[in-house]
Amino acid sequence: MKKILTFALLFLPSVASAQITVNDWGYNELAQGNIALGTRDLRSTIAGVINIVLGFLGVLTTVIILFGGFKWMTSYGDSSKVDEAKKMIGAGVIGLVIVLTAYAISRFVLVNIANKTL
Repeated sequence: MKKILTFALLFLPSVASAQITVNDWGYNELAQGNIALGTRDLRSTIAGVINIVLGFLGVLTTVIILFGGFKWMTSYGDSSKVDEAKKMIGAGVIGLVIVLTAYAISRFVLVNIANKTL
């Protein structure tokens, strides 16, 4: 069974790509100027990526805090579970503070870079 699975994972993608015409991985489109690349400058692109990453991390820390609260509510008074939930909530709050501080620092740096380079 392992041999069949290995064969399928290694060789079936090449069989599937043999059925389409190969356009040398987009080189022709790039040479002809047919690829629509972004028009934003590098600073705004970097700022957008940083905002997306920090937003995801903020959501993740919020989920950790909520999960800690759920764990506390379902502990039924067991002190070991309550302590574990308190640690989880504390870690989530510390993570949220770190994410918000990183957002403030990155915002400050990006705004100052934009003001100095324009």
